[in-house]
Amino acid sequence: MIDQKKMTRVIASVLFCSFLFSSFPVQAEVLDTIIAVVEDDVILEHELQREVAAIEQRIQAAKAAMPPASVLRRQVLEKMIVDKLQRQLAERAGVNVTEEMLNSSAADIAQRNNMNLQEFRAELESQGISYKSFLDNMRNEIIINQLRGREIGGRIKVTDREVDHYLETQDKIGEQAVQYHLGHILIAVKEAASAAQIQKARSKAEVIVKNLRAGQDFTQSAISESNDANALKGGDLGWRTMGDIPTLFVDVVGKLAQGEVAEPIRSPSGFHIIKMLELKGLDAHMVTKTKVRHILIKTNELIDDAEAKKRLLALKARIADGDDFAALARAHSDDKGSALKGGSLDWVGPGDLVKPFEEAMGKLAVNEISEPVQTQFGWHLIQVLDRQNKDNSEEFKRNLVREAIRKRKIEEETELWLRRLRDEAFVEIYQDRL
Repeated sequence: MIDQKKMTRVIASVLFCSFLFSSFPVQAEVLDTIIAVVEDDVILEHELQREVAAIEQRIQAAKAAMPPASVLRRQVLEKMIVDKLQRQLAERAGVNVTEEMLNSSAADIAQRNNMNLQEFRAELESQGISYKSFLDNMRNEIIINQLRGREIGGRIKVTDREVDHYLETQDKIGEQAVQYHLGHILIAVKEAASAAQIQKARSKAEVIVKNLRAGQDFTQSAISESNDANALKGGDLGWRTMGDIPTLFVDVVGKLAQGEVAEPIRSPSGFHIIKMLELKGLDAHMVTKTKVRHILIKTNELIDDAEAKKRLLALKARIADGDDFAALARAHSDDKGSALKGGSLDWVGPGDLVKPFEEAMGKLAVNEISEPVQTQFGWHLIQVLDRQNKDNSEEFKRNLVREAIRKRKIEEETELWLRRLRDEAFVEIYQDRL
């Protein structure tokens, strides 16, 4: 059934346009033809022609075969219908894009193309694309993306089990191209060993792992402590593919980053200690981890920016005179979570902290204390305690897989959501005008 109320609004709009143009006979011939009614809005012939022309330009630029004109018009019209439905839903949901957000996005695109905004605008216009048209299209894309984020994104979850399953079943291609250079130490346990003897061997293995992680040389440890046949080779098992690695170690090895030492692995022969000496065939993904602490002073009705900076500078002077940073953080920091730990934020990686904090932290030497730094949370005094370059390859790989699964789920859910949106909407296409 056609919604009479909607049709009344559409007809009234068309009649009003007809009345306006009837007042100007010279312009009457350019009155647009309605191609489709979409809920309480319409798609006009000139809008469809404009979109078709834009799509044709893209197809030509890609040097692809041009489909028949009638097919292209229908495809473009269907896209316009779905876009219009999404815009209508976004409007009802209060999704909007501010001019500031729009200009910022345009500036980002210009910067990615190594241009400022004025140069980018001139480049668009040299290609026959009006800047206003570009902004309108970008506004439309941003609104639709925000709408989809609200309607779909929040519902998509990817579990660790799904990531594991993907890696086990889909990531086998090329696995044999990855080679692992392993170090091995065995703390042997006799078959008839007592519980006390087993516990003694376990404790010994745990101490060795602790010492190795603290920097003790693996080769020396293997020579002096290992009961394995490769002990005199420094525990070196050589380069192996996953298929050449003992089944007992496979799950552990697959999760080790370069330089990492695994927890002791129990077997009937004793406790095995594995170190990933090197990786080959898998690009290493190194990240810098920073151990950092801070003192935060928030601004409020009583404390303005100047006062917050003054207090932090006074605390910095006290630290220079010998006062303990951690004690001052516990007593004065407005970040109560870290204040309990002496201001410690522990080890952080890229993207873990807000940009102004991260930028200031990155410029500090180990043990150096910053000048007051402002972020959205207030003013900070920052001290870097340590830095480490860590091979983050395994975590990076899992994150890529997680994102791939999430993207696939979003695509599948979006397709269903758009089909449902289209099916439930009132749309009338005037076939004779296509």
